Parts: sequence; C-alpha cells; structure tokens
Amino acid sequence: MSQATPMRKRHQFNSRMTRIILLISFLFFFGRFVYSSIGAWYHHQDKKAAQQSSQVVETQVSSERN
Repeated sequence: MSQATPMRKRHQFNSRMTRIILLISFLFFFGRFVYSSIGAWYHHQDKKAAQQSSQVVETQVSSERN
C-alpha cells in the first residue's frame, strides 16, 4: 500500500507538467501565428501600394505620349 501513494503523486506531477508544457507550446505557436499574420498583412499592404503607384506612373507616361 505504501507504493500506491507515490505512484499517484508521480502521475499527478507528470500530467501537470505535460499540461504546462503543452500550454507553453501553444502560446509559442499562437504568438508566432500572430507575428507572421501581422507581417503578412504589412507585406500585402506594401505590395498593393507599390502596384497602385506603378499603375499611376504607367497612366502618366501613356498620357504624356499622346
């Protein structure tokens, strides 16, 4: 009977550590997802602005030729 109690405590400790490690891993994953999403959004905005400015330049060049 004396061995049953330490096994329960060890099992409880292992499950608690597993939950903590999974929580930390999830937080890292979620943080990286947010960081990459923000970076992708800024990249998309820059690309859209560059595309619009190149269209304006093309329109001005074609109007100057006429």
